[in-house]
Amino acid sequence: MKLLLDGKETVADGVVLLTLRCPDGGPVPAWAPGAHVDLELADGVVRQYSLCGDPADTSALKVAVLREPDGRGGSRHVHDVLAVGDLVDVSEPRNHFELVEAKRYLFVAGGIGITPILPMVAWAEAAGHDWQLVYGGRTRSSMAFLDELARRDNVLVRPQDEYGLLDLEAVLADPAPGTAVYCCGPESLLLAVEERCAGWPRGTLHVERFSPKTVVTQGEPDEFEVELARTGVVLRVPAGNSILDVLENEGVSVLSSCREGTCGTCETTVLDGVPEHRDSVLTAEEQECADVMMVCVSRSRSPRLVLDL
Repeated sequence: MKLLLDGKETVADGVVLLTLRCPDGGPVPAWAPGAHVDLELADGVVRQYSLCGDPADTSALKVAVLREPDGRGGSRHVHDVLAVGDLVDVSEPRNHFELVEAKRYLFVAGGIGITPILPMVAWAEAAGHDWQLVYGGRTRSSMAFLDELARRDNVLVRPQDEYGLLDLEAVLADPAPGTAVYCCGPESLLLAVEERCAGWPRGTLHVERFSPKTVVTQGEPDEFEVELARTGVVLRVPAGNSILDVLENEGVSVLSSCREGTCGTCETTVLDGVPEHRDSVLTAEEQECADVMMVCVSRSRSPRLVLDL
């Protein structure tokens, strides 16, 4: 869908907030905390950004974009080229970071990782849930939405230049029954939180990554077959190609975006066989179910996979 860039506001050092509306003034698609959208930028470049507005506001979608000097160019285009009045191709919202039912919520955000957490905090507060946010960043001036968040008593603001790294040992010292932990931020933060939550009840921790995690595999990839259940067509997936590559070469249409296992766009139902998950989206429990997979990066542990395609 094409949305109109109706606002572009600097909300922290190197961070701009984009407000996107329907050109005809109609409602934008519904979404829930944790959702993200794809923005198609120059030359077909597609980037995923978490929605950080109010889900009850059907007049606009909002995303905050951090300038990444060493990135692949998407954020530079947003900061330097995209202008109010431009039309932007935006995907329907998708959510692989949904809130689960819990007695208490602990949110941990690092830097631009505050974007999916912001509407979660607003939802938890409005619903009267017990919650706490621990928010870290390089400096106060680099931390988006700080004024909005710092006024709340249950928000712990910890800029690194004042306090050092987040004291995760204290924050995650003891497993708290009934607590759901949601974390988003740089990979170093996610890995540290995952390590400290290893002894917490299974399913406690929920993370969202901006870049693919390191996946340890055994040996070199093997070739295998995929069967397309709807047509009976069987395709060979060589060691050097992804399932998505093979499907596209055969003219099979599959929605995709990041091609690195972080966005969830290419999630495909598995009817038979055992996937070898290499994505950064599914939880360990979801991967064990083996009923869906991200065909852009994941492979097969069995000689053949049967996919709902």
